[in-house]
Amino acid sequence: MHWLLVSVIVALAVASHDAWVKKHFSHLSVSEMLAMPLFYSLPFFMIVMPFVPVPVIDRGFYGSFAACLPINVLASFLYTKAIKISPLSLTVPYLAFTPPFAMVTGYLFLHETPGIWAGVGIVATCIGSYVLNIEPDRQGLLAPVKAVFNETGSWMMLIVAFLFAFTVVVGKKAIVHSSPLFFTMVFFSIHNLIVLGILAVTGKIRIHTFAGNFRKGLVAGGLLFIHVLLHGFAISWTQAAYMVSIKRLSILFSIIYGRMFFEERRMVVRLVGATFMLGGAVLIVLKE
Repeated sequence: MHWLLVSVIVALAVASHDAWVKKHFSHLSVSEMLAMPLFYSLPFFMIVMPFVPVPVIDRGFYGSFAACLPINVLASFLYTKAIKISPLSLTVPYLAFTPPFAMVTGYLFLHETPGIWAGVGIVATCIGSYVLNIEPDRQGLLAPVKAVFNETGSWMMLIVAFLFAFTVVVGKKAIVHSSPLFFTMVFFSIHNLIVLGILAVTGKIRIHTFAGNFRKGLVAGGLLFIHVLLHGFAISWTQAAYMVSIKRLSILFSIIYGRMFFEERRMVVRLVGATFMLGGAVLIVLKE
């Protein structure tokens, strides 16, 4: 069950990262908000990299790595574009579909087959995370579903959910053919540099923005580093769909942060979503 504890820590790191970035960098453009933690996580990767043992790797690692990298970069940009052109309430709910998508990709690429009750738990966390992100008082319960037909950002985020389900599974395959530490350090160092390079070449980020946010940027980078590092270990210890479902508990932690630091409301609706997510997590853990 050590995968469960680490996955919960990953969820906490994700929520802490999102809350920190929202609190301290919301005055920046979407591209700069994306780039800030990527840029300041690089020192952590550079410090750890020389001490990472190089495992015996084979053709399976190279193929999985090569497939995962461009798709993850594409997902990052589609995610940024989606939240920029469409309301968050009509885009973020679609990330809830990553766990069920991961059930399919996990079976296709890793031959992982969740048990019946664990599958029910995954679906429950999907429903819960969807409910947590909707705003029924403003747009109605089914607004995100309807938006997929006429809101560009909505269908783009649905694509992102599938891409994440693909990268998490193919990334795990690369881990199986190497090691969690080696894959995480190499993959995200290259990924971050590619994304930052594209943003710099296209003029979406400015160097002086990073220089003026050193301490806050290091915190954001450190949280991202902890997130991806522990994610690599947790997903190597259990089925990909299980780990991603528990990771989605980050939304629960985000609710707490939202209430504490941003005075966010809608607590009744969020309580319903939280109940679904927690119930789903219990089923996954009990039937893992």
